[in-house]
Parts: sequence; C-alpha cells; structure tokens
Amino acid sequence: MPSFFYLSDLFGVAVFAITGALMAGRKSMDLFGVLVIAIITAVGGGTLRDMILGNHPVSWVRDDTYILVASLAAICTVVWVQLTRPIHENGLLIADAFGLAVFTVIGTEVALAHETSASTAVIMGVMTGVAGGVMRDVLCNEIPLIFQKEIYATACSVGSLTFLGLRAMEMPHWLDTGIAMGVVLAIRLAAIRWHLSLPSFHLLDRHIP
Repeated sequence: MPSFFYLSDLFGVAVFAITGALMAGRKSMDLFGVLVIAIITAVGGGTLRDMILGNHPVSWVRDDTYILVASLAAICTVVWVQLTRPIHENGLLIADAFGLAVFTVIGTEVALAHETSASTAVIMGVMTGVAGGVMRDVLCNEIPLIFQKEIYATACSVGSLTFLGLRAMEMPHWLDTGIAMGVVLAIRLAAIRWHLSLPSFHLLDRHIP
C-alpha cells in the first residue's frame, strides 16, 4: 500500500500541475504548451531540491507516476474548463496555496531524511514549495507570486518550522504533517482573502550635506 508521504507527494504534483495548466490557458497555449508548463510546475521544486541534496536520480526519473499524474491533471483541467467555464483568478491562487502547503512539508521532510540541519530543512521546504511556481510564472511572462506583496514564502517558512517543532515532540507522522500543511494553507489563504503582506522597506533619497 502506498505510503502517506508518497500519496501526499502525488497530490501536490497534481495540484501544481493544475495551476500550471490554468496559467498556460490564460496565455492561450496549445496542448503541448499546457503539458510542458504543467509538468515543470509540478516537478520543478522537487527536482531542484533533490539536485541540491544529491538525491539522485530525482523522483520523476525514478518513478514515471509523477509525470503521468501531472499530465493527467493538466489534461483533465483543460477538459473541465472547456466543458464548464473559465476559472476565476482566485481559483488559480487557491490551487497554488494547496500545492504550496503540501510541497513545503514534503521538502522539509526529505531534507530531514538526509540529516541536514534545521535551517537547511526549512530552506529546502520553502524551495520545494515555491520553485515550481516561480518557473511557471517566469515561463509565462508573469511576475512570480513570491515577488508580489501578499505573504507567500513566509507561509512556507512558518509551516516548515511548525513541522520541525511537531517532529521534535514525536507526534504521529500523519498529525504533524497535516497540521504543518494546514498552517501553510491557512496563512496563504488568509493573505489572499485579506491581502496581507509584510512591512515594506522603502529607501528614501535624502540630501546628504
């Protein structure tokens, strides 16, 4: 029976593939373009993480299921949108928030399995969560969500730290994983709903006598 970790990883792949397909649809790409953007979004963060950690071969090379799930999710998204109606922009942001939550915790756990330090585990968690979306947005000529005002990477950091804290308390795996994912998701959805952002740093030009 597949593990909870594996099923969560595939869920994250599917959700991020959906966001990639939706973004490609906004840019009126053909089906090939949709598949390319969807797959890059789905596996980009995990690929970068595995390369840095020396986890070779990377997940989608070891297991064809990752590419299959990403492709099916993208195709189903295209069919769904064609048969119903275009999805509002918030639909893309909400789907992205779910993928962000799943991949942040998975990235943190993979790093811990490689016996990295806590700070490295947090960085790997954030990277796994945001890198695929950054690749998606750059390829689609959009400003990446991580560089926009609303809280994004901060949600990943808090969720990753939550996971580390719960792991130190030796809670059941499904519980610490679920809580940490919920933290990322709640913070990100709150940021979308109420346009929450961190204080900005403004460098003012001042005349120096």
